[in-house]
Amino acid sequence: MFDSGKQRVMQDASPLTVGSQPLRKSAAAAARTSFLAADVGGTHARIGLIQAQTAGSIADDADGHLEVLGYRKYACADYSGLAEILREFLRDTGARPVAACIACAGYALGDTLINANLPWNVSISSLSRGLGIEHVALVNDFKAIAYATHFHPMEDSIQIAGVGEVGSGQSQLVVGPGTGLGAAVLLPRSPRPEVLATEAGHAAIAPRTALELQIVRRLGKGVAHVPNEQVLSGPGLVALYRVLCEIRAVQPRFSSPEEITTAALSESDALAVECVTCFCSWLGSMVGDLAVLFGTYGGVSLAGGFLPQILPLLQRSDFAERFRDKGTMRTVLERVPVRLIEHGRLGVTGAAHWYLDHETKSGGVEE
Repeated sequence: MFDSGKQRVMQDASPLTVGSQPLRKSAAAAARTSFLAADVGGTHARIGLIQAQTAGSIADDADGHLEVLGYRKYACADYSGLAEILREFLRDTGARPVAACIACAGYALGDTLINANLPWNVSISSLSRGLGIEHVALVNDFKAIAYATHFHPMEDSIQIAGVGEVGSGQSQLVVGPGTGLGAAVLLPRSPRPEVLATEAGHAAIAPRTALELQIVRRLGKGVAHVPNEQVLSGPGLVALYRVLCEIRAVQPRFSSPEEITTAALSESDALAVECVTCFCSWLGSMVGDLAVLFGTYGGVSLAGGFLPQILPLLQRSDFAERFRDKGTMRTVLERVPVRLIEHGRLGVTGAAHWYLDHETKSGGVEE
């Protein structure tokens, strides 16, 4: 559920090589046939077999039509590596793709992806050789999610704040609390949008209330810098709950985000309710800060894996008020639409769209 990794890919969607030459010939072929698109996070790997419904760049298709021929979700900890997951997917679906695009959180060192949240490393060249896939591209995991929102139908989202409509000609913000905290800016460009990846999860969290200040001091344990994702993520929700238990002198009952959110939704535990409510309010403040910082007045998409499960609490919380309460910018932010979209296959479809738009051009990899 919580699969937006703490670290981000520093090198993405560049021509990767096995041997001395870029693997070009299969990139364009993937636009005409099926190919793999994967979203690999700290907890789950989501794999899809994708077919483009129109030839050429998806950016030329206003609706961004993709057909998902096969889809599976895997728990990363259950496998010895990404290659094992992909082999199982290929065996179960009978697919024989010539190309793949991997959206993954981590740090790319050469062709090896190192991720503190995965139980194994990822080597792009080893995947290509071991699976017989001629062309494998790599893209930042949250960049893929942000890219997918460009094609995501607005009717499939739920408006949380704001009274305006999503502005197609203005920059938009995409935020997702998962294993870490992802944030990216979608920049309107022609013929396709661009994505500015950020490290907002590592920026210092800003307490606003006396309780939040007390929480930050306890979380920091003498260290001045407490990052946003230490609170605003799946593991952060657990850390927030434990600190609240300390403050309230209550013995902790729960040890996972799922247990906390389930108890909060059923209102069976007052501290769980307080924890999730505090989380939502604090998230609203941080998202509002990012919207002002990046000028993303075209709209905000919340794409975190577990936010849809706590929708009633999110709607009842101070999220919207904290989002728009930015002094003289309040009048502007009151009109900025904030929408909740189901994470689900966003990473997979985003990787697919990214691949077709950036890796398939004039018969090869775009330079």
